[in-house]
Amino acid sequence: MALVSGEGSIRKMLGTLDEPVQYALPLGEQQLPLNELLGRTIRLEALGPIHCTHCNRLTKKSYSQGFCFPCMKKLAQCDICIVSPERCHYDQGTCREPEWGDTFCMTDHIVYLANSSGLKVGITRASQVPTRWIDQGASQALPILRVATRQQSGLVEDLLRQQVADKTNWRALLKGEPEPMDLLAERDRLLDGAHDGLQELQARFGLQAIQPLPAAEVQEIRYPVLEYSEKPKSANLDKEPVLEGTLLGIKGQYLMLDTAVINIRKYTAYTMAFSVS
Repeated sequence: MALVSGEGSIRKMLGTLDEPVQYALPLGEQQLPLNELLGRTIRLEALGPIHCTHCNRLTKKSYSQGFCFPCMKKLAQCDICIVSPERCHYDQGTCREPEWGDTFCMTDHIVYLANSSGLKVGITRASQVPTRWIDQGASQALPILRVATRQQSGLVEDLLRQQVADKTNWRALLKGEPEPMDLLAERDRLLDGAHDGLQELQARFGLQAIQPLPAAEVQEIRYPVLEYSEKPKSANLDKEPVLEGTLLGIKGQYLMLDTAVINIRKYTAYTMAFSVS
């Protein structure tokens, strides 16, 4: 008989840096520990209702990972500059929520290198290290620059991605561990190649706005995985609301079952039933 573990609105998994990363699944008011379920049969069922994570309005579709359409259109955290921070328009006086921008955008950000499905460059708020790396399934990560605002970090990232990718290949991520990289050497190579562009940004925003982090160390991250799949198949709970199988691993925001893999973050705000047998 299946043991019903929980039911409620789902949120992205919480990952705590450890050996390996320790995961919990927020479901309603509960936080279900997941590492201990490796090798067990789990069942996820999308029950239908989706409630906006901001206003709790019932919505037929989730926008921007967990919002209703009106909130998606009015909230700063759903604006285009969140995915393209170099397009920030706060200084033009047109930010949707200036107070939100003060807290989340006008604050120190970290530009980093990560090795997940290969080398990539990324940005995150300084307060989100190492959470951002765990959410992306990075096996190695290295902070390379501290930048004064989100927009400026986006401009730096835009400069660096002329030399290196800024995306993760989810299939490669879930096929196995990437080959270890010398991120210190990659940092030096990329910063050298971007030297003139970085100097121009420092001249524009001030020397203190964009600061190298030469003493930063590489963070190694290990995930709770029993077995990888050579051909990971993505579950779609909008088409098939029930996913059941043996839990083989957890990496990034993915639960890896022997039947399919599922990106939990994609289903933020969905009402789910979760059970273990």
